[in-house]
Amino acid sequence: MGNDLIIRPQVPAKRPEVSLPGLVFGTRPRVILKRSFWMMLTCLVLYFGVIGNLMHRIDADLEFTPPSPVEGGSHAVNMAEALITREVVTHRWTANDPFFFPTAFHDNMPNFQRGMMRAISRFTLELENQIGRLRGSSAIDSDLERASGLLQFPTDVWMFDFDQSFLPIQPADTQYESAARALRAYNTRVAMGLAIFETRADALALTLDRMASELGSRAAIVDEHVSGDGFIIDMVSDDIFYMNKGMAYASYLLLRELGRDFEAVISAQGLTRVWLQALESLREASQQQPLVVLNSSGANSFLANHLHLQGFYLKRAILQLDEISRVIRATR
Repeated sequence: MGNDLIIRPQVPAKRPEVSLPGLVFGTRPRVILKRSFWMMLTCLVLYFGVIGNLMHRIDADLEFTPPSPVEGGSHAVNMAEALITREVVTHRWTANDPFFFPTAFHDNMPNFQRGMMRAISRFTLELENQIGRLRGSSAIDSDLERASGLLQFPTDVWMFDFDQSFLPIQPADTQYESAARALRAYNTRVAMGLAIFETRADALALTLDRMASELGSRAAIVDEHVSGDGFIIDMVSDDIFYMNKGMAYASYLLLRELGRDFEAVISAQGLTRVWLQALESLREASQQQPLVVLNSSGANSFLANHLHLQGFYLKRAILQLDEISRVIRATR
């Protein structure tokens, strides 16, 4: 019996315990670096790509109407206030987003919003200088003066502007909200008969001249860019395109409502048809939705040149607005 073998049960070797970070990132330095890199890249793609894209919205709804207009006030002023509030509050102002926001690498919406604000700013300036004054000679309305000044504020200023100060400042969107409130205050007084809203033919002609001039400056930028020897896809074409799109869109809505304010003048001058044609041109300029903005050589290429097409509609709108102004001046 002494020679009998004693067979002992084999106990499996105890595996070393691995912590949760070890399971996720690994335990060897090379594995840790590799997994960390891919996890960081995934987070960046989700943050800037997915979340940023969800926050990116270009709202060119032609059926948009002010949700809470001032009854008895100007239709165009109601629209200007509503567009500012929609872009600044409802959709959120993105043109001044800092580099660490999810929308930092999405520049189409910011350029669209800049274009809209430029058109609204020009219209408000003409309200201050022409429509909101008796024959342009009476005192400037205080609410219009405030709104016009606030809308001149740079579009890309966030909470800090180190070119001016190291202290926090009011960002652009706060300034524009204040401008919207000033426009509403003015329009409320118009409805009460306590503020001036001149529906004279010459005031309309001067306003159209200034708005056409603003559109003309954008059309000139298109011409300059298209005439250059650029690549079919570049980093500038889409910036120009979406800023023009925003300006054409806001101009369309403002002029549509201005046509309601000046309906008697437009009808008396026999300008209803050309007015609608100008609106149609602006509508076309604002409704292009290319997947990628192309800058081809135009007639010599089978690919599109979206800026060239947009510029065509802008120029057509400018000519039609100029025609309206000329007819008004000729019949005064």
